[in-house]
Amino acid sequence: MSFELPELPFAKDALAPYMSAETLEYHYGKHHAGYVGKLNAAVEGTENANKSLEELIRSADGGLFNNAAQTWNHTFFWNCLKPGGGGAPPAGDVADAINRDFGSYDQFKSNFANVCATQFGSGWGWVVLDNGKLRVMSTANADTPLKHGLTAIATIDVWEHAYYIDYRNARPQFIEAIIDNLLNWDFVAANLRGSSAS
Repeated sequence: MSFELPELPFAKDALAPYMSAETLEYHYGKHHAGYVGKLNAAVEGTENANKSLEELIRSADGGLFNNAAQTWNHTFFWNCLKPGGGGAPPAGDVADAINRDFGSYDQFKSNFANVCATQFGSGWGWVVLDNGKLRVMSTANADTPLKHGLTAIATIDVWEHAYYIDYRNARPQFIEAIIDNLLNWDFVAANLRGSSAS
């Protein structure tokens, strides 16, 4: 099986001014595309050639894991974003789960922003479902909740290439911009519903 770079779910300039077309040219067009290319080269002609991305993430290590996980993480991240998103979620299952597990949206936002901002070096901030409850966590480098048997609900990429063009070294401003203006609550809700169905 050959892995393909998925289409972005929005135009490259649709997330401005919070994420520029230039950032997406590099982040999606170079970094994400690079992971997909290296993954295909790594599996071609091997016993891993017919495994799904999720199977590779659960079974692989080293460079193969890194490229499989980064391919999956980035695709998931793009789906976590949408123009006109962010802010408190609309009334419904997501809002109810946030209030149940964090006490309030403001507390959720504070916890999520903090776990993203304090991830040392490159990595990811996540909202995951863990034994039926939402919690926030970070992973280093390419690591992903999938590898740990957790269900990813939302993520923010905190590798420097995600924000340096637009925010330089101001990672907290990038995180706040995503949570307040770009977070795709429809995708979050679909992930929450999907986890309940499984």
